[in-house]
Amino acid sequence: MIVMVPRRAAIGFAAALFASQASIEARAEDASPWQKDGHSAVRLLAGSRSGAVLLGGIAFQLQVGWKTYWRTPGDSGVPPRFDFSKSENIEAVTVLWPAPTKFDDGGSGHSLGYHNEIVLPLRIVAKNPDKPVTLRANINYAVCENICIPVDASAELSFNSVASTEDSALFAALDAVPKPANVGDPNPLTIRDIEREGTSTVLVDVVTPDARDVNLFVEGPSPDWSLPIPKLVEHGPPGVKRFSFQLEGLPPGANPSGAALKFTLVGSDHSYEFNINLE
Repeated sequence: MIVMVPRRAAIGFAAALFASQASIEARAEDASPWQKDGHSAVRLLAGSRSGAVLLGGIAFQLQVGWKTYWRTPGDSGVPPRFDFSKSENIEAVTVLWPAPTKFDDGGSGHSLGYHNEIVLPLRIVAKNPDKPVTLRANINYAVCENICIPVDASAELSFNSVASTEDSALFAALDAVPKPANVGDPNPLTIRDIEREGTSTVLVDVVTPDARDVNLFVEGPSPDWSLPIPKLVEHGPPGVKRFSFQLEGLPPGANPSGAALKFTLVGSDHSYEFNINLE
């Protein structure tokens, strides 16, 4: 039996199909294909193109139970590494890092990183905003469950869309990046004070709006500093949560006095980043 479709309905169906295909093609142009390995996948995202500064992203998907690492992995782990040197018409790329999660490393320590899925925003500066921009990335990272597996991936993506389909995901990732703050700021979650106790101990007093979990992480002025994760002090001063860490893991000959340290304070709803010079 032959079923006759009215011409108007056929035209409507064809238009809807064309619109659907156009949407799929537009979405495909805003994200590179997933580069998959056995336990994870990675791809690039392109935000809307406007001016010389562009917003992009590196998206990771991880199998349940697997994780990857923050820029500072904690007591164990491997931080991701990115090479954008083969990109076209790009002056600089800055990787922005959403606040990490602290988890057991399977030994006696803790690691810092991400589960399930994460988007690392990219701030991209074009050499010439009037010319095409192509981002090429070599991405080296590790995924871990009980053991860690290194992954090497390469991805390429051009920035073409006036209104990208990935804008909402990129802005959500950008919102998860810790906001700049200063010690003593009147935020509900903040660092009130930082002081040294003796020559090797640093005390950090944190104000938090409630008793929910709050974590504090510290980084040195260069990657060869391996400072420990600050620990919560039991029975600290009233009205604050006191964290403590030792000035350990410094490179040979380094003097902690005056060193530029970066503190990342992560609460249940907000996170902040503090840059200080240690007294």
